[in-house]
Amino acid sequence: MDVKIQRALISVSDKTGVVEFAKELSQMGVTIISTGGTAKAIADAGVDVQSVDSVTGFPEMMNGRVKTLHPKIHGGLLGLRDNAEHAAAMKEHQIEPIDLVCVNLYPFEQTVAKAGCTLAEAIENIDIGGPSMVRSAAKNNKFVTIVTNPAQYEKVLAEMKEKSGATSQELRTECARAAFSLTAFYDAAISKYLNAQAGDMFPERISLAVVKDKELRYGENPHQAGAFYKLADSKEVSIGNARLIDGGTPISFNNLMDTNAAFELVKEFDEPAAVVVKHMNPCGCAVDADIAKAYEKAYLGDVVSAFGGIIALNRTVDKELATVIMESYARFGKANGAAGFFAEVIAAPAFDTDAVETIRSLKAWGQRVRLLETGPIDRETVDCGEFDVRCMVGGLLLQQRDLVGWEPDVLTFPTKVKPTDEQLEDLKIAWLTAKHVKSNTITLVNGKKLVGVGAGQMNRVESGLISFKMAGEMAKGSAMGSDAFFPFPDNVENAAKAGVACIVQPGGSKKDDEVIAKADELGIAMVFTGKRHFKH
Repeated sequence: MDVKIQRALISVSDKTGVVEFAKELSQMGVTIISTGGTAKAIADAGVDVQSVDSVTGFPEMMNGRVKTLHPKIHGGLLGLRDNAEHAAAMKEHQIEPIDLVCVNLYPFEQTVAKAGCTLAEAIENIDIGGPSMVRSAAKNNKFVTIVTNPAQYEKVLAEMKEKSGATSQELRTECARAAFSLTAFYDAAISKYLNAQAGDMFPERISLAVVKDKELRYGENPHQAGAFYKLADSKEVSIGNARLIDGGTPISFNNLMDTNAAFELVKEFDEPAAVVVKHMNPCGCAVDADIAKAYEKAYLGDVVSAFGGIIALNRTVDKELATVIMESYARFGKANGAAGFFAEVIAAPAFDTDAVETIRSLKAWGQRVRLLETGPIDRETVDCGEFDVRCMVGGLLLQQRDLVGWEPDVLTFPTKVKPTDEQLEDLKIAWLTAKHVKSNTITLVNGKKLVGVGAGQMNRVESGLISFKMAGEMAKGSAMGSDAFFPFPDNVENAAKAGVACIVQPGGSKKDDEVIAKADELGIAMVFTGKRHFKH
């Protein structure tokens, strides 16, 4: 059923395009009702406006807290025009129908995001009248069109022009769905803020406020649909907030998962660092004073696995670095057993213009590689209150993010042999890398370069054997990282056979004494971190 728009109530915080919207409505013969600053903006543009208090017979009061909460407003929104009882009540109380409501809400999220925002300021920016009108109009979408976003203005006006000032049920239903999503989102943001103020990390009910950023080609597999939703209030430098530079193939579900894994690891380092990830696990990680050299070392960590992988860097990509990346196979890979090389994604804080041109033009695959620009890495933006969310059938698991990194002040050194300063640098990389590898995890680092990874095995011994095999001769003199404690000395024995010089692990096993004794017997330095990094 089409419903002709004859009266519209407009009251918005975001006034983008609202004057033009009101003008066009007025030109189609629609009576405009409005409040406060919105009414002034529309009137200043020469559009006739009725004030809300002229409709209700009551002035705005209590600093504007009470203005639209009135039967002549909500009766006009909720009244069913095809219901005789409703129609009689509206006539008796002189309530006129309102056919369109254009409302967006007080900027609560923007308010609480400001430095120094007080609880009182936050409370004052909780919209009451707006959500009430939105919900009333959306509930009665059989007769009322609810507009909650400037992006909807053009579509609503186009349909009204096509239908002689009316809207269709299809459009009203679409707008109602968007309206209820908005109010749910808005309440979720308020709930999150108030729970944080109370220090209640896991309240009885949690609503996650997210906004669709883009639909993806598919999910993990082609038969699965997929989309990416952003946390609306996230300010952290991350892949979720990165800019996709034009020119590459559209980003995929797996691309985003892998690139997030790569970038979160490279964010751990202050010094120039490069990471290569394949299937959510790092196959390359290296640190060097020269970012191009760091990339070369990371790529050489496993040239076979790097094929089709994700590259993450914590420095700007200039033309020199872009050239090194694009020529990886010819420069380093071919001589080290690679069958070829291309990257699915390159993520970095920034890309110079000539670097983008180099990537797009130097190799054929450069035309399709996705380039994600995150902006400068700033640890001040890390959101310690953001949940790490895991899905299971029938529910969600929520936990704090694992933000523990390398903590020199809490390290203990239980063995007779102590690591050298140089070994401590490798142990740091081994530990931070192990944090980002699927458990059970063993990592090997030599010369500030990841040379071996054992990931996701059902026992830690097998993970160690995989890492030794991957490292080959580079295991000699290397630093070993383990994401969790050694329950038995067997890993230490295997490490000694491979030539490992030092080990970092959490400690805390019932058999720590036996593990330490074995390390002392074999002349291996061991460091305890006191923390573990399971990653399931």
